[in-house]
Order: sequence, then structure tokens, then C-alpha cells
Amino acid sequence: MVCLGNICRSPTAHAVLEKMLENKNLSRAIKVDSAGTSRYHIGERPDSRSIAAAAQRGYEMEDQLARQVCISDFHDFDYILAMDQDNLLHLKQLQPEHSKARVQLLLAYSNEADRSVPDPYFGDSERGFEKVLDIVEDACLGLLGLLEQDLKQFNEPE
Repeated sequence: MVCLGNICRSPTAHAVLEKMLENKNLSRAIKVDSAGTSRYHIGERPDSRSIAAAAQRGYEMEDQLARQVCISDFHDFDYILAMDQDNLLHLKQLQPEHSKARVQLLLAYSNEADRSVPDPYFGDSERGFEKVLDIVEDACLGLLGLLEQDLKQFNEPE
């Protein structure tokens, strides 16, 4: 999961998907992580407003620390999912030619018509963080269905 600074949207998506996988007993089979395309907040915890909004819905993210996307991510992960078009473009520019990662928008798995998870960082309303959770939960449900299919195919005998 990737956004600009790795303190609002991507850690939220990370926490949501991790909890969904845990609820399906899939957390040992699928690794989830988040990162930012920028270096702005490396080593910082998620924004306190993100942590509070997530906690109200039962998601834990206070132990996450911001990091920047690195080249090895494109080899270590099957999916690298951007929160918006700008970060998607940045990721595609960084992506090595023969990497295994599918680099896409998280909202490719959503029922939302919008293609970007809005950045709530500069907003003055807690509602922005709630909206991010609404959008991310919907997209992660769609993604979870795909991941379950991937695991099923991977585990089927040939």
C-alpha cells in the first residue's frame, strides 16, 4: 500500500487489509506492508487522526513506522497498490523492468467510481479520515476476494 508520506492513507489501508486477512485466518499466508513515495516522514508513526479513526473501527496501526518505497519492494511483493494517480505514476517510474509486482491503484478493486483515495492530511475535519476508511474498506474487500482466489490457485495441485 503506497501513498505520498506513509502516515495517513497507506497505513490505514495496511491496517484494514491486515485485519481482514486475520479475520479469514490468512495473515500468515499474505504479507502486507505500506510505504510512501516521499521521504517526508520516514520513521514517524501514522498521523494521530488516522490512528484514532482506525481504532474506532477496530484497526490497529499505532506500531507502524513510515518508510519510503525501495526497489526491493518490486521483487518482494506481488501487488503494489497506490492510493492515487500521482503515486501510481511515481511507482511505475521506479519499477524495475523485470519485477514481479503488479503496480496498480488500490481502487481498481473498489466499487467506488473515484480512482483516488483522497489525502486527509491537510483537512481540518475528522470526517476526511472516516471517508478514507470507508473507501479503503470497500477496496480491501474487493482485493481480499482476489487474494483468496490467488491463494486457492496457488494451493491447488496441478
